[in-house]
Amino acid sequence: MRSYGVTKLGRAAGGLAVALALTATHPVSFAAEAPVVEAPAGTVQGIESGDLRIFKGLPYALPPIGDARWRPPRPMPAWGGVRDAASFGPACFQPGSAGKSIYHDELPAMSEDCLTLNIWTPKDAEHAPVFVWIHGGALTNGASSEAMYDGAKLAEEGMVVVSINYRLGVLGYLAHPALSAESPRHVSGNYGLLDQIAALKWVKANIAAFGGNADNVTIAGESAGALSVMYLMASPLARGLFDKAIAESAYMVSTPELRGKRFGMESAEASGAALMNKLGAGNSLAAMRKMDAATLVKQAPATGYLPWGTIDGYVLTRQLVDTFDRGEQAPVPLIAGFNSGEIRSLRILLPPRPDSAEAYRKRIRAGYGELADTFLKFYPADDVDESMLAATRDAMYGWTAERLVRKQTAIGAPSYLYLFDHGYPAADEMGLHGFHASELPYVFGTADRTPPLWPKVPDDPVERNLSEAMRDYWSSFARSGDPSAAGQPNWPSFGHDEAYMYFAQAPQAATRPLPGRYRLHEEVMCRRHAAGDIAWNWNVGIASPPLPPEAPECQ
Repeated sequence: MRSYGVTKLGRAAGGLAVALALTATHPVSFAAEAPVVEAPAGTVQGIESGDLRIFKGLPYALPPIGDARWRPPRPMPAWGGVRDAASFGPACFQPGSAGKSIYHDELPAMSEDCLTLNIWTPKDAEHAPVFVWIHGGALTNGASSEAMYDGAKLAEEGMVVVSINYRLGVLGYLAHPALSAESPRHVSGNYGLLDQIAALKWVKANIAAFGGNADNVTIAGESAGALSVMYLMASPLARGLFDKAIAESAYMVSTPELRGKRFGMESAEASGAALMNKLGAGNSLAAMRKMDAATLVKQAPATGYLPWGTIDGYVLTRQLVDTFDRGEQAPVPLIAGFNSGEIRSLRILLPPRPDSAEAYRKRIRAGYGELADTFLKFYPADDVDESMLAATRDAMYGWTAERLVRKQTAIGAPSYLYLFDHGYPAADEMGLHGFHASELPYVFGTADRTPPLWPKVPDDPVERNLSEAMRDYWSSFARSGDPSAAGQPNWPSFGHDEAYMYFAQAPQAATRPLPGRYRLHEEVMCRRHAAGDIAWNWNVGIASPPLPPEAPECQ
C-alpha cells in the first residue's frame, strides 16, 4: 500500500469520555481503538479495518423532508459531540430492481433522510488523492452502501475513497411550474444533481481532516453515475469542485428542457404537471409534499415518468452535446469507456426483432436513407440479433465514450479511452459477455461482493490480475491524471492515433476502436439535433424515424 505520511486522525480517549461527549440523538458505544476525526463538519468516530479507517453515513446536507422536499439541499450545520460513523445511512427512496435481474440486490432501509456519504481512508493518509464515486441505477435506483461499491481495495491503493447518496426518481428530478415559481432562480428539477454538488462541496471543506487532498479530487461513476459525471462537467455550479473525471458507460442523450418541447421531448415542467395530475395532486405542491415517499417512487414510473436532468439555464445551461461542442465543460483529465456487451443485459432498450433479414434491411433503409449502406456495413442483416445489440451499444455508449475523449482532447485535457471486452465462464454461459457494469467488480476489487444473480466471477489468477491492473490504472489516474499500472502496457492518451486500452483477458493498448462507427452515429445525432424535433440515441436501428436531411452544421 502506498504511504502518504501521518494523518491527523485521533483515537478515542476512552469509552466513558466519548459517551459523555455524544449528543442525545446519536447514542453509541465505541471500541477503545475506534478512529476519531475532528472535521469542520463535526467530530466523527468510525471503525478500523486493517490499515484503513472507515466512516459511514456522514450527512452532507440537511434531510430534504416535509417542506424541504423538492428544494435544493440545505447546508448541514456542524454537529456537537461525537457522531457515530460505523454504519451506512439509509438508501434514498426508490422502487427497487426486479427480483430476477442480475442487478437486483437487497437494499437497506430507505428514507428521505438519505443525503449521506462514506469514506475509506488509509491510516497514514495525508494529502492523498480523493476518489468520489457516484452510483448508477438510471437515476431511479441504487445506493452508496451496495457491497460492490465497497471502497476498501481502492483505498489500499493510497486513495481516500468517498461514495455518496443522492435523491432519485421523482423525489430527485421533478420539475413543475409551481416549483419554479417558488424558486428564487425560477427553476426546478435537478435536485439529485444539486445533491451531488453539495456532497462535493462537503468533500472540499472536510476531506483534509480524513487525509485527503481537496485540490486533487476525481469524480467517477458508471451508467447513470457516468451521466451524472457529464452533468457535473457541464454544470457551472460544479466548477472547481473536482480535478479529474471517470465516466464508465456514459450516455450523452438528449435532455428535457425546463420550458418548451424540444427534440421530441415534453418540457420538464409539462412532464411534472402531467405526473401530478395523474397522481391526483393537481397543481398542489402541498398535496405532493404530504404524499408518502415510498408510494410516490413506485407510482411515478407507472405513469410513464422518467427522471432526467433538466436544461434550466442555471444548473445545466444547454444540451450536453452543445456544452461539449462549445468547449464549455470542465477542462479536466478524463477516462471514458464502454463495454462490448452493454446491451446483452439491457435488452429492454431493444425494439422487437423484425421477422426476417429482409424486413431488417427494409426498415434500416427507411430510417437511415443515404446512410443506410454504411449502417448495414457495420450492422449487417446476416445476424440481426448481434447487429441490433451492437448498433444500440455503439449509438449510446461507444459514441458517447469516444465523443467525450475527443471533446476533452480538443480543449487540451489529457483523455483516455477504454473498451472492456472481458468474459468469464459464468457470464459467457448466460450470453452476457462484457455486459453492462461488468467492469465494476474489477475496478473496486469486489468480485466476491456482487449481487446474488450476478454471474459469479471465478477466483483465479486471470481475474485477480485484471482487477489489480484496473485498480492500478484508476488509482494512478486519480493521483496524477496519467493512468499507469505496474507491469502492464502503457495507456496512451486518445490524442495519440486515437489510442485506447482494450481490457480483455489482460490489458492491451490499441488504436481506433470500432472504426467508422463513431462518425456514423455522430452524423445521425447532428442531423437530428439540427432538425430540433427528434431525440437521439434511443431510437436506433430499426427504431429510427426517417433521418433528417444533411444540415450545414453537420458537414
